[in-house]
Amino acid sequence: MPKLNVVANIIDKVAGHVDKFTLDKEEQAQLIQEINKAQIEVNKIESGSSSLFKSGWRPFVGWTCGVALCYHFVLQPFLTFVLFAIGKPMELPVFDMTTLTTVLMGMLGLGGLRTYEKVKKSA
Repeated sequence: MPKLNVVANIIDKVAGHVDKFTLDKEEQAQLIQEINKAQIEVNKIESGSSSLFKSGWRPFVGWTCGVALCYHFVLQPFLTFVLFAIGKPMELPVFDMTTLTTVLMGMLGLGGLRTYEKVKKSA
């Protein structure tokens, strides 16, 4: 896949600079912009794939996180209120939100460090 080679070359070029500490804000902004462009290319390639394994996992995890958030913050409190109001109080299941938010933050793009580790072959 030639597109992946282009993305890998961009990441290699950018990753070499990340190890250097710099106080130049313009250089840092340019570096971040190049990393973001490379990630966008990877996202385009993954989402355009006809393979369910490549293009199906992200939507599945996204919908799962969305449903879990909806249940935790909207449905569960509302159902608890309604059940209490009709005289049938019941404890509804509650789950660990820290795990869900970790997955959700990764889905929202806050997991870019893992890509950096893979490029540097330190992971």
